[in-house]
Amino acid sequence: MIGRRGCDSEGVGAQGSLARQLLGWQLIIVFALLACVFGYSAVQSDRTFTDTQGRKLLAVAEQVAATAGVRASLADPVRRDALPAFAESARTLSGADSVIIAAPDRIVLTSPDPNQLRTELPLGASTVLQGRAWVGEISGQLVAHVPVIGDAGQIVGIVAAGTETPGLFEGVANSPSAALTMLGLATVVGVAGSLLLTWRVKRQTLGMEPREITALAEHREALLHGIKEGVLGLDSQHRVTLVNDQARDLLALPADCVGRPVAELGLNERLTDVLTGRAHGVDQIGLRAGRVLALNRMPIARGAVVTLRDRTELAALREELEATSRATDTLRAQAHEFSNRLHTIAGLIELGEYDEVRHYVDLVSEAQTKWQEEVTAHIADSAVAALLIAKASLAAERGVGLRLAPGTGLDDVDDRLSADLVTVVGNLVDNALDALAGRDGDWIEVEIRQDADAVSVVVRDSGPGVAPEIATEVFTHGFTTKAAEHGGRRGLGLALTRQTCLRRGGSVAVHNADGAVFTAVLPTRAEVPR
Repeated sequence: MIGRRGCDSEGVGAQGSLARQLLGWQLIIVFALLACVFGYSAVQSDRTFTDTQGRKLLAVAEQVAATAGVRASLADPVRRDALPAFAESARTLSGADSVIIAAPDRIVLTSPDPNQLRTELPLGASTVLQGRAWVGEISGQLVAHVPVIGDAGQIVGIVAAGTETPGLFEGVANSPSAALTMLGLATVVGVAGSLLLTWRVKRQTLGMEPREITALAEHREALLHGIKEGVLGLDSQHRVTLVNDQARDLLALPADCVGRPVAELGLNERLTDVLTGRAHGVDQIGLRAGRVLALNRMPIARGAVVTLRDRTELAALREELEATSRATDTLRAQAHEFSNRLHTIAGLIELGEYDEVRHYVDLVSEAQTKWQEEVTAHIADSAVAALLIAKASLAAERGVGLRLAPGTGLDDVDDRLSADLVTVVGNLVDNALDALAGRDGDWIEVEIRQDADAVSVVVRDSGPGVAPEIATEVFTHGFTTKAAEHGGRRGLGLALTRQTCLRRGGSVAVHNADGAVFTAVLPTRAEVPR
């Protein structure tokens, strides 16, 4: 895994950790929301104050303006000294900050502020001089103006009741306690949520910072697309989560394979079993688009990672090595047989039994010629015929009889099919010889039949057969054990035989009938298996 505190640690520290960045942004959002809530509360508080206090001040001003003593005092200048008493009484009882009485010409006659006496009453946008009551804000005060109407219907004075308008924070502070409680609760919940989200994200990113995550993603992409092996990621539902270029090429996957289940990718049963985990083991062999693939599946917490290697060339080299090994064994057996015959001839010559020498040579030649004639009479393909002739010597050395089944016949075929037949026949005969190791008097029968579409090869032996529980496994894993006790494992050649048959679009199978019976079918026209 790429280190969490690598070369980018300085940059991470300069920009702040992911936790601090997330917490900072969340707090900014929370405080922005709180500011909106605060502003809304302030506006609502101001509206509430204006509406409630405005009605209260208007009632106070109307009450003073309707007082008979006030009206009489305003109408008679001599009696105006009584006005302060009326105004102060109304101010004290109502709780207003000020109650002012002014003459029709706006000159203040009574006021709680002595400096305001004999000054002009500010009216702003008031409509009081038009004979209408008015409530509004003037110079930071909420004021109610009411005209004092004389007996003749004329305006004889003005009553102004006012109170200071509270500031922004003062208005919110004077809001109902429930609103303040909700505001405080929202602050606590917002901060707690921010901390929880920060912890959650930190946990999900394994404590890594943004630059480290970016570097890890870049390194992963470089690694996935830079290695020769194919890499395929699957989730717990066997859906493809990632695939590199090599895996896409080796498995001939469609362009939209990511997100699709393995079952929908058009793979053969063998590859599907390996990818989904139904087939276990190291270096599982599968075929795809003419390639021999080695697959390894590693389960992870939520799925699996599968690596693929192209072993086509290695399989071809192994096949050539097997062919060379078979040829070497055959030549050794023939050399051993020829050596025995030469020793026999040499002994007869030393004894002077020249007639016996002639008779022995004729007998050996006749037996060899008879087998060669039988093979060439039924097998027109020279490579396959030569293989069977050579295998007879190897079988004879091991005390096993090799024979052709009635009805055997093969024409001369193309070079590729001939080479594949040599591989299949040679491997099946060799595995039959291994199964009969240490048993005298046993036999192997080879049957080759050809029609317009395919060539079938059947190899029977008189051995113990193949245990049913490993009838499929012997082809899958390519065992190399040579012992064949009670239907034991056949050799690596069986895996090569299966690969050869599948590469041509054919098949190979085994069953028991007084011994093992292997049947391989090779189409005359090779087909690339999917």
